[in-house]
Amino acid sequence: MTEKHQKRENDAPSVNSNHTVIHENILIIGAGPCGLAAAIALQEQGFEPLVIDKGNVVHTLSRYPTHQTFFSSAEKLEIGGLPFTIEQRKPNRSQALAYYREVAKRKKIRIQPYVEVLSIVPTATTESGSMPKINDVTDLGTSKESEEQKIEQGKMGEKEKIGQQIATSSSAKPLFQVHGHSQDKQDVYYTANYVILATGYYDNPNLMCIPGEELNKVFHYFHEAHPFYDQHVTVIGGKNSAVDAALELEKVGAHVTVLYRGETYSSSVKPWILPEFDALVRHGKVAMEFGAEVIEIKEKELSYKINGEVKTIANDFVFAMTGYHPDHAFLHKLGVGTDSETGRPHFAEETMETNVPNVFIAGVIAAGNNANEIFIENGRFHGELIAKEIANREGM
Repeated sequence: MTEKHQKRENDAPSVNSNHTVIHENILIIGAGPCGLAAAIALQEQGFEPLVIDKGNVVHTLSRYPTHQTFFSSAEKLEIGGLPFTIEQRKPNRSQALAYYREVAKRKKIRIQPYVEVLSIVPTATTESGSMPKINDVTDLGTSKESEEQKIEQGKMGEKEKIGQQIATSSSAKPLFQVHGHSQDKQDVYYTANYVILATGYYDNPNLMCIPGEELNKVFHYFHEAHPFYDQHVTVIGGKNSAVDAALELEKVGAHVTVLYRGETYSSSVKPWILPEFDALVRHGKVAMEFGAEVIEIKEKELSYKINGEVKTIANDFVFAMTGYHPDHAFLHKLGVGTDSETGRPHFAEETMETNVPNVFIAGVIAAGNNANEIFIENGRFHGELIAKEIANREGM
């Protein structure tokens, strides 16, 4: 089989006496629905990509609340041409997990679970295919200087220089060096000719940056309500995740206060849950404060401000459902530009290729900070654009 179809391990370049680099033609980072869809689209073009995830298949979905029901209908979550058949119209979390596991199994997608990618470095290869030493490469996220500061101060590291050489030289084929950690923190190294980022944004909550946010009683993810029976719980936010958490918490007997900086209910709240939530607010079973700005969290109380007036309430736990964002630092270190206002990566919509040659994006990461623009139901088609472009380049 050719390199297009098969990984090469035995002849991969050795970084040093302790590590071997596994070469893959195409690496997909992220085994969510959009990453899996991209893998299937590439399979249909004759490739055998490797999918890497720091969890297992659809890891992000497994972190959803146990009671979660999707906004989209089952048919709009389908990938790879495999029917998602259930009795009701909209699937729940457990049904979605079962479906995507079955897709991965039936499509025989090559998946390497429990490897967290720490760095992706563009490197220029020589005619002999030799690679820079891993020890000479700086991992992503280690520098505190922004890209703008580096430019202004005239500082550009070796990694950025290599990236520039690739971008400006048509004779040098981009090759990427990927460094990750396995579940037991062992180093794992890959090289690849193409990298597809399908990492989403769920791992990066929007922080409030207020005193007390670091306390153990503060959560940015809601999984299950039972542990909070008869506790004073504050939910911060007013969109789907916040309203959904408040409903479940009230159901198990928690004393719930919802603080939202908006002046009225968000238009993004699922229409079938808003009437129930509003009824709870009107009947005093959930305390709802609009125009609220949280200013401090303490061990047994929480303070917030409305129209300049500071209020303090009893509090045992906080769910800060303030949204999520892509890992901008990760993208910037790779050389992918983003819009300063929207956080949207720079990419060509017809191919999903970023400004870094041979680096593509798929799924919700393409929407930047706008979590309401791209979902599974439209992000699942990105892989087809990517596969077509790579196939054209590879003469498939």
